[in-house]
Amino acid sequence: MYVQSILAGKGDDVATITPDATVREAVALLNERRVGALVVSTDGHRIDGILSERDVVRSLAAHATAALDQSVTDLMTRQVTTCAPKDTIEQLMWLMTDKRIRHLPVVGEDGGLAGIVSIGDVVKHRLGQLESENQALYEYITQGR
Repeated sequence: MYVQSILAGKGDDVATITPDATVREAVALLNERRVGALVVSTDGHRIDGILSERDVVRSLAAHATAALDQSVTDLMTRQVTTCAPKDTIEQLMWLMTDKRIRHLPVVGEDGGLAGIVSIGDVVKHRLGQLESENQALYEYITQGR
C-alpha cells in the first residue's frame, strides 16, 4: 500500500500557516483544526517549515507565555522531512519511527504540498488492512469446512 491510498481516504486538506503569524495564532489554528502540526507556507504550496504541538510546548517551557508572541518562524522546524504519494506505508512507518516524528507532509511530483500524513493516519490505515486480512482468513477457514 502507498501514501496515496491514505490520502484517498482522508483527503488532501492541509492546515497551513504563514511564517509571519504569531505562535498565539498558530495555537488557535491547531485547536480549531484539531491537528497536531501546521505546515508553514507563504503560498500554501511550497513548504517553508512545520510547526508541531511539541515545538510550541518546548517554547512555552523555555519562555513561558512570552512564547505566544513569537513568530512561527522562530519556532518552526526548517528542515522538513517529507514523503511522496508513491512511498509505501512501510517506508512511512520506518521513517516516522527513525526520525521520531508524527507528521509527514506529502510532496507531489511538482514539488508542492499534496497532503499530510500523521502517525494516526498510518495506524488507522494499517489496522484497516489487518482487519481485512483477518476477515479474509476467517472466511477462507469457515467456508473451507
